[in-house]
Amino acid sequence: MGRMPDAIPSKIIADLRFIGRSGGVVKSLSGFRKKHHTLPDAANAVTNAFLGKLCAGELGEEAEKIFQAVRAGLGYKRKDVTLTLSSPQAVLTAKDFAFEILYELDPAAPAEFAITQTLLDLRDGDLARTAAFNAIFGGMFSELSFTLRKGARVEAVIDAIEGLEDNAAMRVDYPSDCRDCTISVEGVDAQVRCTGASLDMVYPRAGSPQELLEQFAAVRSAFRLSKVLAGMVE
Repeated sequence: MGRMPDAIPSKIIADLRFIGRSGGVVKSLSGFRKKHHTLPDAANAVTNAFLGKLCAGELGEEAEKIFQAVRAGLGYKRKDVTLTLSSPQAVLTAKDFAFEILYELDPAAPAEFAITQTLLDLRDGDLARTAAFNAIFGGMFSELSFTLRKGARVEAVIDAIEGLEDNAAMRVDYPSDCRDCTISVEGVDAQVRCTGASLDMVYPRAGSPQELLEQFAAVRSAFRLSKVLAGMVE
């Protein structure tokens, strides 16, 4: 399989976090007993620990499913991959990447919970483009987060985009206090949010690691129109 035209350096790949989000209602969890349990009315350390007991069955089943898919699909041996369960979190540590599943109560609606699945510490971009890898994680992630090692002033990012001669390539929207900005890049479905500390790409639908990487590569390419923007992702 050939490399992407705009190959992303491994040091940048390693900093990317692929994020998927889902959730449900607490009373639907297998550990919830209507006669013995009451629904949480707040989200805090105590109630999230309670959630950990309620979701242990679902978390364990999903984590084991991913473990087996990774082990078999990528041909890993016992020493290559481990799974640690500490409900409400599961952490799979493989030789080439890590994967986490976390259950948390929704602070705005404590009777509901959120599930965050995160692929991180990816060491090899070529692995993320293989059929086997994308079969395991396909359709799972709807966000890609990249920590800006040097940071960036949001105002400088806005000025750089507004100062481009080719206004069709990128557009920027921002609140009056410039606390962050949202960048639209021609040919890229994702909305790119810059907070000054990170670039967060939010996709309209969940995709595979390869699909997210291709759009990130397109954003990096577009950012080369400006020295300020290019410096953030090189």
